[in-house]
Amino acid sequence: MFTAEINGVCMKLATDPKLFSPDHPDRGTLAMLSAVELSYGQKLLDLGCGYGLVGIYAGAVCGSENIWMLDRDSKAIEMSRINTEANGCDRINLLQADGPEILIDTGHQRSFDWILSNPPYHEDFSVARRFIETSERLLINGGKLVLVVKRLEWYKNKMRSVFGGARVFSIDGYYVLISEKRSSKPDTIKAPKSTTRKHMKKLRQTKKAHRSNSLNGVPSEEI
Repeated sequence: MFTAEINGVCMKLATDPKLFSPDHPDRGTLAMLSAVELSYGQKLLDLGCGYGLVGIYAGAVCGSENIWMLDRDSKAIEMSRINTEANGCDRINLLQADGPEILIDTGHQRSFDWILSNPPYHEDFSVARRFIETSERLLINGGKLVLVVKRLEWYKNKMRSVFGGARVFSIDGYYVLISEKRSSKPDTIKAPKSTTRKHMKKLRQTKKAHRSNSLNGVPSEEI
């Protein structure tokens, strides 16, 4: 067990040697938390929660009833349950599952303001691909997926392809990537009631160009 304090939130955390970073907060996780601004009432998913540091911190800020913590490891869920109860966050929702798809199946599509994850470094990108693609379905419009990684290019390209953009921050030797879900509703351009064929053709060309620009645009805050 160890004690951690993040932004004034003090936590006592029981751990297990088999879990990631069992005796101190991981630097990557701290980098990720330094890049987000959470508010009370926001709904957050801690994806790959381990023993629960991120979810418990978020529960103290957002309200524990608004937090979901998910991990495929039974020991991680066991430790998270102990820690949520010990830190007064027993209303946090704990799920043991292979991936976030279970939340789609249980009706949480377009539900979350935030999804935070420190994805596994020692696996191929298939796990990260599922995390990113499913997260886009779970977020509300304006919701954000936040990942902390060591290898930048694959994650940056994948998040761009799914979300249309990604902000990247270099913090303490890690990359923190933030993508925001945008409305999937296409823009429409209404023609005047009396419109010539030439004018209609011009409108269609303008609409096509507008879509192309919005899809290929890149965020300005990027490294």
